[in-house]
Amino acid sequence: MKKKLWFVFGAILITILMTSGGGRDRGQQTPTVAPGAALPVTGRLSVEVFDRGTDGGRSLAHDNEWTKWIQEKVRRDLNIEVTFIPVGRWSENTDIVNLMAAGPGSAPDLCYTYALDMINAFRDQGGVMNLAPYIDSYLPDLKTLLGSDPSFPGRDLIHRDRDAATGNVFSIPSFRVAIAQRNTFIRKDWLDALNLRTPTNMTEFYNCLTAFRTRSAQLPGNVGNRVVPFGVNEDARWGLADMIQHYLDPRTDRDRWVYAIADRNIYMNGYKRGVQEMNKWYNERLIFQDFPLMTTADDFYNMIKSGVVGAFCQNWDFPYRTDINILEDLRRNVPGADYIPVSVANNREVMDKPGLRIFIPNFSPNKDAALKYLNWLAKPENYRFLQLGTEGVNHEMVGGLPRTIATAPQHPWIMNSPNNIDLTMPMNGVEMGSPELNGRVLGLSYGNTPPEVVANAYVVSITGARGPAVWQATTTVNQYGADLREMADDLIAQAIRATTANFNRIWDTGIQSWLRAGGQEVFDERSRLYPAPR
Repeated sequence: MKKKLWFVFGAILITILMTSGGGRDRGQQTPTVAPGAALPVTGRLSVEVFDRGTDGGRSLAHDNEWTKWIQEKVRRDLNIEVTFIPVGRWSENTDIVNLMAAGPGSAPDLCYTYALDMINAFRDQGGVMNLAPYIDSYLPDLKTLLGSDPSFPGRDLIHRDRDAATGNVFSIPSFRVAIAQRNTFIRKDWLDALNLRTPTNMTEFYNCLTAFRTRSAQLPGNVGNRVVPFGVNEDARWGLADMIQHYLDPRTDRDRWVYAIADRNIYMNGYKRGVQEMNKWYNERLIFQDFPLMTTADDFYNMIKSGVVGAFCQNWDFPYRTDINILEDLRRNVPGADYIPVSVANNREVMDKPGLRIFIPNFSPNKDAALKYLNWLAKPENYRFLQLGTEGVNHEMVGGLPRTIATAPQHPWIMNSPNNIDLTMPMNGVEMGSPELNGRVLGLSYGNTPPEVVANAYVVSITGARGPAVWQATTTVNQYGADLREMADDLIAQAIRATTANFNRIWDTGIQSWLRAGGQEVFDERSRLYPAPR
């Protein structure tokens, strides 16, 4: 059905482009203008907005107090009339295809989607405007707001989707404000009880874990022989990620992309060394001995809450989350207990900064208005109100910072999406101007945990960390992903629990099986797509 839909769309779209002046050449502009020159001003603009329905007291996605505020302010600021076209949040792919196929008057002048592959398909049909010539002249505020690209040092994020061969830019990413991924946490009260300094590198961290095991009688909470220096559940690949990847030796960004097959790094130089170190820790009883059997999340949470776990590596905000109450329940069992984030490993990563992608259909008659509106959204005076709303209605001030509050259902100013992310197109999350402030605002949503504690964890997680390796190429050998992920995770767990004498045999045999199961084919294609430097 999907192939048939794309075929029909392709035929319809080509017809539309031929009749509307759209160029088939990927670099052609409609209308033809000199790069950076002003496009014809129409004063009208249609903008896509996700429709999440009206359950829970939401308002109509395309007609509410927020959209009216935008319409009035854009009319004053830009002399542009804005209308919003709703697109189903969970049916966006089909809806956007249908709107694009219907052509001018149906498709919004300014669109967004999480489906980059869909934009690329439109692009290949000639259906998407090349934005590259207009970034500096039309989008300076957006360029500044998006900032640098953690995955491409020295490049601005606005150019993330730039074609390496032509320099064309057919889509612009929005950005995730919160890109923190993982943290390693350690029991601060245990460090204090044993008179140990907070570890700052892997050797010091290992020494702390060893002290937790050998001096368990001195630890708070009557831990005794129940001590678990490092807590891990069945997902050892994630729960030991910072520890294992500390030993990675990716020589280039090419290595980081080519060898990260099926979202796993097991073939990357140094990964075996990291797993071997975890095998050493396991055999020294520093790692929870039955981690493959801990398949239920609650069991893992309860082990930590019982007070026997000295350290763990999980999501950056794991101890502070109000849905699992790690610290709150732990302190009921062990008064004064505390976990703190520590930066002890190298090669840490943050989440990829881009979120959804923004594009302008090539047949839009209102390109000038679309570009101006997109830059208008990047101005703090505009996106701050859309994100925060009115004090007492959408937020309250706590320590000089805004904390989002629930607006009553059916209230005229209810936000249909968290902090109006469906309207603040360039970003997802509350942007306050710095990682520290963003972390503190984020921390205001973590119950009784002081916001500065959450902010510290956020900053620790992102400091010195890099975005994932990316490359602007389309892979076709993707059918092995699920099997390769499962095989990699099983191999990691098996190798960690092996005897020291059996480690090399188990790891090397497992890698060969993994390559035969599709890993080699994926690796070969990625090597061709990302040429080695000459």
